[in-house]
Amino acid sequence: MAEARFDREFVRAALALAARGEVDRFLVVSDHPLQPHEIRGRPIKRKLVYAVTRDALVSQLASRKYQAVAIPPYDYSRVEKIKVALVACQSEGLLKDGDTILALAGGGPERNLDTLVRIRLGDEDDEPIRVDSLDLGPEFSSQVVENLLHVAMEIGAQGYEGHPTGTILVMGDSTAVMEQSRQLTLNPFAGMSEAERNCMDPPIRDAIKTFAVLDGAFVIREDGVVLSAGRYLQVFSKDVKLPIGLGARHSAAAAVTRATKAVAVTVSQTTGTVRFFKGGEIALELHQTARRI
Repeated sequence: MAEARFDREFVRAALALAARGEVDRFLVVSDHPLQPHEIRGRPIKRKLVYAVTRDALVSQLASRKYQAVAIPPYDYSRVEKIKVALVACQSEGLLKDGDTILALAGGGPERNLDTLVRIRLGDEDDEPIRVDSLDLGPEFSSQVVENLLHVAMEIGAQGYEGHPTGTILVMGDSTAVMEQSRQLTLNPFAGMSEAERNCMDPPIRDAIKTFAVLDGAFVIREDGVVLSAGRYLQVFSKDVKLPIGLGARHSAAAAVTRATKAVAVTVSQTTGTVRFFKGGEIALELHQTARRI
């Protein structure tokens, strides 16, 4: 009884903070929208954005004049849920740099909301990596690209069992990429259903980090489904020009994105630097600030 009362008071305190002028957006990450009586009398509806896991609920909320975005229904931690929701909101143009966001979330499918985070976009060191400036086509999901960049950064920072690891993650135009590559080793994702091998799912993200030690590249569909690991990219382009010092891994990433409509993310085994390739060129370069190997 006392715990339930505390939960109600926690949400009321979050609502009171959200009503303050310093807060630009109030992000509620839950499949259980706030009750009308909880919002009544508070000037927060124009700030309120829901992040939910069901498209039907997005439509339902929109019919009630609420802003809502859909996020993948995976078992994220509370902080991960908020980060994924921020990416979804940025993709929909609901947030901008400089906004102060108050994010309310909870763990699991229950109604309880027990985590409150304040974020100022553009000021946080660990905010989601922005890809909106990469001019990707509509076939690419910003959430999937952001997720792969974060996985790559973790591979570059942590390696595998204390040893530096480099890899290539190729996403998009997967039919052409598979045709221009061959399997070097057994594909660890073979035999799994598509629902079980999406890179937005935390266990698959961990699997990518583990299998990064394999020679070759990962091939990933635009929607995040991992098709294969350990692929040798059989592409070459004499038009590709890279900075001195970048080796075969980066040349292969540049060539495959020149020869197909795919994009690629590389992790340098030497430095842990993450590079994003598009159209045969480096479109984004992310350096490690705290490498742990």
